[in-house]
Amino acid sequence: MKLYYAPGACSLSPHIVAEEAGIHLDLEKVDLKTHKTEGGEDFYAVNPKGYVPALKLDDGSILTEGPAIVQYLADQKPASHLAPESGTLPRYKLQEWLTFINSEIHKNFSPLFGAASEDVKADAKAKLAKRFDYVNKELAGKDYLIGANFTVADAYLFVMLTWANHLKLDLTPYSNLHAFFARVFARPKVHAAMKAEGLVK
Repeated sequence: MKLYYAPGACSLSPHIVAEEAGIHLDLEKVDLKTHKTEGGEDFYAVNPKGYVPALKLDDGSILTEGPAIVQYLADQKPASHLAPESGTLPRYKLQEWLTFINSEIHKNFSPLFGAASEDVKADAKAKLAKRFDYVNKELAGKDYLIGANFTVADAYLFVMLTWANHLKLDLTPYSNLHAFFARVFARPKVHAAMKAEGLVK
C-alpha cells in the first residue's frame, strides 16, 4: 500500500496508525501547492479532491478521507486494538470521535492556514477553544479518548494538537490535553512516523 502524504498534514494520522499497527506503507510525498508528487505524478489523477491523505491499495484502488483510511488500516490488524470491533458500541463511539475531530476541530483550522481576515481567524480560534475545552473535560480520568487503549481517534487528535502548537494557540487552560499530547508524543511508533516525515530527529 502507498500513502500519499504531506509532512505534518492530517495524513500524519494514518501514518501513525500504520506504524502502530505494524503495517508497511510506501510513502509518496505530495507538494500541495503544485499538486505534484515526489515521483512526478499529477496528484489530481490520484485524488481529484486534491488533498491528502490518499491511500493506494495493493489492487490499485484509492481510498481517501482520513477517518475512513485510519479505520481501514486498523481493521487490517484487529489484534492492534486501534479500533474496537465493528458493530459494537465502542466502535460507534470511535466514529463519533472521528466525526467530531474532523468537522469541529480539523475544519476550524482551515482559516488559520489560509488568507482569511483577522475576524474570521478570531472566530475560528474561539470555536477551537470551545472544542478543546470539551475534549479536555472528556479526557478527565482517561489516558485516551475511548479509555485505556490508544485508538485511531487519538492519532487524529494528536495531529490536531501538533497544529495548535505550530500556530502557538494557547493550550495552557487544558491540562488533560497537555497530558494527552505528552503521552502520545512519547509513543515510539508516533515518533517513528514523525521522524519519517522529517518532523523530529
